[in-house]
Amino acid sequence: MQQLCNKRILLGITGGIAAYKAAELVRELRKAKAEVRVVMTTAAQEFITPLTLQALSGNPVHYSMLDPEAEAGMGHIELARWADIIVVAPATADFIARLTHGMGNDLLTTLCLASEAPLAICPAMNQAMWRDEMTQANIQRLIDIKGKKFHSFGPADGEQACGDVGPGRMLEPTLIAEQCAKLFTSNSLSGLDVVITAGPTREAIDPVRFISNHSSGKMGYALAEAARDAGARVTIISGPVRLDAPEKVTVIQVESASEMLAASLEQQKNCDIFIAAAAVADYRPLQVAQQKIKKAGEQMQIALVKNPDIVATIATLDTPPFVVGFAAETQDVATYARGKLESKNLKMIIANDVSNADIGFNSDSNSVTVFWGENQQDFPRMSKSALSNELIELIAHQYTVNSNPENK
Repeated sequence: MQQLCNKRILLGITGGIAAYKAAELVRELRKAKAEVRVVMTTAAQEFITPLTLQALSGNPVHYSMLDPEAEAGMGHIELARWADIIVVAPATADFIARLTHGMGNDLLTTLCLASEAPLAICPAMNQAMWRDEMTQANIQRLIDIKGKKFHSFGPADGEQACGDVGPGRMLEPTLIAEQCAKLFTSNSLSGLDVVITAGPTREAIDPVRFISNHSSGKMGYALAEAARDAGARVTIISGPVRLDAPEKVTVIQVESASEMLAASLEQQKNCDIFIAAAAVADYRPLQVAQQKIKKAGEQMQIALVKNPDIVATIATLDTPPFVVGFAAETQDVATYARGKLESKNLKMIIANDVSNADIGFNSDSNSVTVFWGENQQDFPRMSKSALSNELIELIAHQYTVNSNPENK
């Protein structure tokens, strides 16, 4: 179910006995690395508590159109826009009837009417109610109105809570999750966790001064968007930049190289691919003044100490992820890049000539050469967004090759 990685699933729960299965469905969706938000009808809360679903989903549960706190935050329209898909499980005959006739008389039906996302219902009701002509007509009407954006998962056949036997049982949560996954395409990084460092670091001299560099973070953030679009769950460990956080990407803000290293060591524990795109300061002041240093004399000397090499540290762990480095050089680019590839135990390295202002720091375009093993590939100048898509596909391919036991 790798296709569900990073997908936003709005799970609606209505008032049927099968509501208890929604807890397991949330677990299955979260296990597939989807983000889940839950909306409950009033009747659903009689079968399972919002607190249970909140604990399992990791997000507040929504259940009232008249909740001032919710409306002041995300709001029902924003929640409708948020979803990649709406799944209603269980979907009772009452809910289906109300939705079919456009009744937005509770939060769940309102969201279904306000969202442009695909809608999947998981019917659950007595076998006679399912077979009833009105219920079947309502299902057909939904198919006619919503077309390819409507999906009905089930119902299954079997013994029901009332003692009847026949169609009407809600599908098991594992099957519902599998059906959801089939609605999304599998991309080159589907199901993988990618961590990317981006931007500069700042090494404090005193409370108002620091050592840094010209990195804008644009390349790292563009790579994050490309990895996300390729199906990965992405985390950026970002130095100080003036860029908005990409949608569906987790951003961890840091300042210094030491902070970036600590965050990298923590995040690599569960990541598959680590891309070190940040421009980390090589040195930091040996001592940081607690108060602003006052101007005195014509010269000032600051003793520096070497910072830890983040990418080399990650690449030389006992069980490292697939590590990709960057080499920003001003001369002998290929020589220095290949040297770093070998000395730092990297799987790949992306090198560019930052002496060229058109493709250097702060520019919107770039031109790079990628090295791995005895191979290399040149990428001509293009926008950082377009280049990132190309690089992510190359990284994904090499990751797959490296993961094949026959190639080890």
